[in-house]
Amino acid sequence: MTTPIKHVFFDIGGVLGTNGWDREQRKLAVERFHLDADAFQNRHEEMYGPLEQGTITLDEYLRFTVFNQPRDFSKQDFIDFVHAQSKPFPETIEIARAVAEGCNYSVMTLNNESDELNRYRIRTFGLDFFDAYLCSCWLGFSKPTLAFYQRALNISQAQPESSVFIDNLEQNLVPARELGLNVIHYQSATQLATDLRQLGIKFNLQDS
Repeated sequence: MTTPIKHVFFDIGGVLGTNGWDREQRKLAVERFHLDADAFQNRHEEMYGPLEQGTITLDEYLRFTVFNQPRDFSKQDFIDFVHAQSKPFPETIEIARAVAEGCNYSVMTLNNESDELNRYRIRTFGLDFFDAYLCSCWLGFSKPTLAFYQRALNISQAQPESSVFIDNLEQNLVPARELGLNVIHYQSATQLATDLRQLGIKFNLQDS
């Protein structure tokens, strides 16, 4: 018999919505603001780890990566553009909400993101139903390091065998699987609902 699931962990970018500040979003920013792509990428690589793990602010990141020279646009213009790239996936969010509102499971986010962008996405995606938000910027580690998952398990007091982690990237599922978590490789809302039910997770959707 499989161990009943008690904790459900959802990634945000790629599962509950679009990625926040990934390669495709940065490419669009380079085009929109006419940045030097190589220079921006080099500076991004130096600062994104600290940003994602919460050791620097978004303001410091932008001052180093974009506003290291005079620009004909403001910092707020750039931030507004970054925010505009975040789009929710309503069908997946409704699945997460249904699992959470059933009150049978502890349901948490488990994602890589900067503090400011993570707060924005939680607010604008309407993710107020989660029990906790375990993000790299607050954990001090990021996926796919083992320490990221171990810290999340410790904080949530979840046992790996009674937990499931949902992510759209296989590379992020590998360490979770190594620690004994059940994992779901997210591809669509329909597939996610099926996989959750196969793990014995019960939830009701309005259109079910």
